[in-house]
Amino acid sequence: MTAGLFPRERAEVAPGAVHVPGWLSPARQRELVEACREWARGPVPLRHTRLPRGGVMSVRTVCVGWHWQPYRYTRTADDVNGARVVGFPGWLAELGRDALTAAYGDPGAGDGSGRPYAPDTALVNFYDGAARMGMHQDKDERSGAPVVSLSIGDTCVFRFGNTGNRGRPYTDVELASGDLFVFGGASRFAYHGVPGVRPGTADPALGLAGRLNVTLRETGLRD
Repeated sequence: MTAGLFPRERAEVAPGAVHVPGWLSPARQRELVEACREWARGPVPLRHTRLPRGGVMSVRTVCVGWHWQPYRYTRTADDVNGARVVGFPGWLAELGRDALTAAYGDPGAGDGSGRPYAPDTALVNFYDGAARMGMHQDKDERSGAPVVSLSIGDTCVFRFGNTGNRGRPYTDVELASGDLFVFGGASRFAYHGVPGVRPGTADPALGLAGRLNVTLRETGLRD
């Protein structure tokens, strides 16, 4: 119970990969929890994603804007119920631009274009106490714009690696509720994963048992 005695500082974990602790206010966290609960009700419900070789992910996922399934994006959830996913709200895109300002000092895309960040999809992953995420790259997008990751609820260990392989070198970062992690530029395609979640570490006032991770991305796709 000593973690709160020492302030956690903003840190550049790797070139283009920035951790901003406590970025989301408690009120904004509660708003996101309610939004995630609404999205999870459908039209495409929260589900365990089935992988091409038959495995099933331990996290449960719901998508906003575009539906992700390994390894592509579609507007309809053809691997679930065929419904069209809920639209991507403007306030979430604005939150993404604010996140880039917090991480990099400006709301640019971070991909060298100089244009404003324009995320059009969010993957919402829910982790219970047993859920994990193996090391992987986010490379199904056609855009090199950064990934914005927001953590709400239980604390997790976030393993941020290199762009060449799933092994070392990597850095383990503790992500607590309200933390922001952005990775773009040279780190955009770094392998990363979640080897563990610490159940019961969330503030009870959130009304959430488990961890929500909201990741914003630019798909680079058009209808």
